[in-house]
Amino acid sequence: MGQAIGQMLPTAVGVAVSPFPIVAMVLILATPRGRVNGPAFIGGWWLGLAIVGAITLSFAGGASGGESGAPPNWVNWLKLVLGLLLFAVAARQWQSRPREGEDAAMPKWMGALDSFSPVKAAGAGVVLSGLNPKNLLLAVAGAVAIAQAGISTGQQVAAYVVFVAIASIGVAAPLGIYFALGERSQQILEAMKNWLARNNAVIMAVLLLIIGVKLIGDAISGFSA
Repeated sequence: MGQAIGQMLPTAVGVAVSPFPIVAMVLILATPRGRVNGPAFIGGWWLGLAIVGAITLSFAGGASGGESGAPPNWVNWLKLVLGLLLFAVAARQWQSRPREGEDAAMPKWMGALDSFSPVKAAGAGVVLSGLNPKNLLLAVAGAVAIAQAGISTGQQVAAYVVFVAIASIGVAAPLGIYFALGERSQQILEAMKNWLARNNAVIMAVLLLIIGVKLIGDAISGFSA
């Protein structure tokens, strides 16, 4: 299982440091219902990742290959496609970065967070973890890396639980700060939100480029095996 965790670690970290979900959590915590909606949001976040993992692992369960230990060719093709898609998303992120003196553009739905119920907050968590294109690609890549490690189903599930735990560090951090510091957390969370919103595009462009290179390199190595 250690090999599976090692292979999926970069993608889990990529999900963990995705700025917009962290910004969404900070904004949710600043609303009157933050004490309820914050935990609801992270619950939805876990659910979204769990759904992606369950679907991917069920389809990629035979990815460990034959006696040689090499993954089947379709896994290499999937990694290649995922890598190229991450390249495309990275390029789009880089082009959308705010220029000097410009404010970072925020999704319009974030302005409605004040009126969110716990159910809507949970739904936002599901969307940002399991349906957001960047995180979806990373979660699928992480689950594929686990599936091809040649471990049992129980170990695959355990490894994916570790993936979810690591991928949730980013959105869990503001929640932990909020409950640990109470009202004193507002200044810290506001500074975190502003920095992440301003640097979102650059952070994600660099991360997606690095992970895309790794996936394409793994695919090329698989084709050569």
